[in-house]
Amino acid sequence: MSAPSAARPLRAGARPAPAPAPEPRLRLVRAPQQARARVPFVLLCMGVLGAALLSALLLTTQTAQLAFRSYDLSSELSRLQQDQKDLTARMDAASSPEQLAAAARALGMVPADGTGWIRLSDGTVSGDPQPAGAAG
Repeated sequence: MSAPSAARPLRAGARPAPAPAPEPRLRLVRAPQQARARVPFVLLCMGVLGAALLSALLLTTQTAQLAFRSYDLSSELSRLQQDQKDLTARMDAASSPEQLAAAARALGMVPADGTGWIRLSDGTVSGDPQPAGAAG
C-alpha cells in the first residue's frame, strides 16, 4: 500500500468531525441539603433549653413554697409545744394538795378525822374510823 492511497481526499461537502470540547473546570454548585436541616435542630435545642429553664423555675418555686410551709409548721409546732407546757403547769398546779383541799372545801367536803381499813375477805374494819364532821 502506497502512501497516496493512505491519505484519502476529503469530499467537497464533508467537514472534519469537531474534536470533543473539554469539560469546563468550573461548575455550578448547589447549596447543601443540610442547611435546611439546621432549622429544626436549632428549634429543638431552643425548645429543650426553654423546657430546662421552665423546669428550673418550677423547681425553685416549689422549693420556696415548701420552705415557707416548713417554717409555718415549725412555728405552729413551737406554739403547740408552749401550749402543752402551759397546760401541764396548770394541771400540776390544780392537782397540788393545797388546791385539791380548797376545791373539796368549795364542794362542801370536810376532812376525815380518823382512818380505817376494810378487809374484804372477812369484812372486818381495822383502825379508828370516825364519821366526817363528827369531831368538828
